[in-house]
Amino acid sequence: MSKIQLYSAKACPYAHRTRLVLGEKGIDFEYTEIDLQNKPEWFSTISKYGKVPAIRHGENEIYESAVINEYLNEVFPEPALLPKDAGSKAIARIWIDYANTKFTSAFGKLLRGKTAEEQEQGRAELNEAISFIENEALDKLSGDGAYWFGENISLVDLTFYPWFERIPTLEHYRNYTIPTEAVRLTRWWDAVSDRPAVKAIANPVDFYIERYSRFIQQPVAA
Repeated sequence: MSKIQLYSAKACPYAHRTRLVLGEKGIDFEYTEIDLQNKPEWFSTISKYGKVPAIRHGENEIYESAVINEYLNEVFPEPALLPKDAGSKAIARIWIDYANTKFTSAFGKLLRGKTAEEQEQGRAELNEAISFIENEALDKLSGDGAYWFGENISLVDLTFYPWFERIPTLEHYRNYTIPTEAVRLTRWWDAVSDRPAVKAIANPVDFYIERYSRFIQQPVAA
């Protein structure tokens, strides 16, 4: 089958997920950077939502990071990035959904909140999400391993990680740091960030601080 064509944006955490999967699997691909502020007209023929990431692989045009990543895991099965048994695979998908519906929402609310009240709500929700991950995922699923499901990295790890690479942006703009009691999560963060595929595409903190500056507003009274 033909080489994968990836349509991405360097600053986008959702596209970051798919680049991590491609790197972990050692998949060769061609890269097209999409300017999300000035998207080319032709891009909507590939990504019907007009969002990155999107891929073209042979006759297949696929968008939405979670869908793309499962496609890549099926078409390029080694190394496997989901558990083999149905029950554990379902648990992995639940955590991917949690990332998409709870964790990223809290992160965005804290970063983009227009009022002090919105930002504090985001801070509380993010701390709650981190506590939930620490106690319900890493404490119960990881065993002695550093990753979500133990010794082997998975799509769940790669789904959450891009937001952790951007946590220093919250520290810079919102004076936010990971709670000290999140010991397992800190260990997980260190382990994932040290992987060669992660290091290969990591951006410096200043990159995110500059790119995210357009979303930042100083808090005002509600």
